[in-house]
Amino acid sequence: MGRAGRDWTQIYAIYGMDDWHTPIFLLIHAIVFSASSISFLLYFNWICYSFESIFPSVLSSSVARFAAGFTGAVMALSAVCLFYAAGNMFYSSVALRWDMAQRMVSAVNDWSSVKTVLDVGCSRGILLNAVAMELKKEGSSGRVVGLDRKNTTLSTLRTAAMEGVQEYVTCREGDARTLPFPDNYFDVVVSAGFVHKVGREFGSKTAAASAERMRVVGEVVRVLKEGGIGVVWDLVHVPEYVLRLQELKMEEIRVSERVTAFMANSHIVSFRKPSQHVLGPNEVRLDWRFNNIF
Repeated sequence: MGRAGRDWTQIYAIYGMDDWHTPIFLLIHAIVFSASSISFLLYFNWICYSFESIFPSVLSSSVARFAAGFTGAVMALSAVCLFYAAGNMFYSSVALRWDMAQRMVSAVNDWSSVKTVLDVGCSRGILLNAVAMELKKEGSSGRVVGLDRKNTTLSTLRTAAMEGVQEYVTCREGDARTLPFPDNYFDVVVSAGFVHKVGREFGSKTAAASAERMRVVGEVVRVLKEGGIGVVWDLVHVPEYVLRLQELKMEEIRVSERVTAFMANSHIVSFRKPSQHVLGPNEVRLDWRFNNIF
């Protein structure tokens, strides 16, 4: 069961998965390695004999048995790892996203006074709809805007209709590095599992990719109202975001415990934009000492 009494099968039925290929690819390989390891167990003596026959001058009987046993053990261990990876990818794609969306929503204490919300990288709308449901629950007249570069507007609005919150949701296409909104516009800005994807064309570990991610963080701060709340859940690079938020003089910066998502470390970072905010310089200053933050 998910939070608020939601069954995972219901959540998967509404939102589906953006990427079926990766977990299926991992699952197929896990099955192949499992079958191979079982074959080594069932036909162990024959395999040992084959090893001896192929390399008669190299492998003695004891060495052949060790080589066959070691190979079978490696295959079995590989199968376990691949099954875990496939399960984690499948779980992270929807069920974990839903759970993290509930945690992110709880980071905002009073939704009744919220009028404008932005979800950066909304995809199929799991976080978008979680915010909309909270606005509906609190009787707010607020609205949440979902922004994504991909043309997912129809599928996102369809999931909002299935959740019964379509009147609270609008969608726009746009680039998170140059958000198409004025300064100090939103009461709350959220983003889930998106920012780490920005700048991938430069290679995820390059300085250029890091600079692109910092542009997104800067844009989130720019469009947030003074006193507004930002909540970002992302993979791997959250320490970079913390440093950038500190540079931009954000207040009440909080980082959650580590959560494994898509076989990587993830955290939620939340912050408040101060009432008297002074914009930092346009250039991005990189400081790789972030490894010691946690």
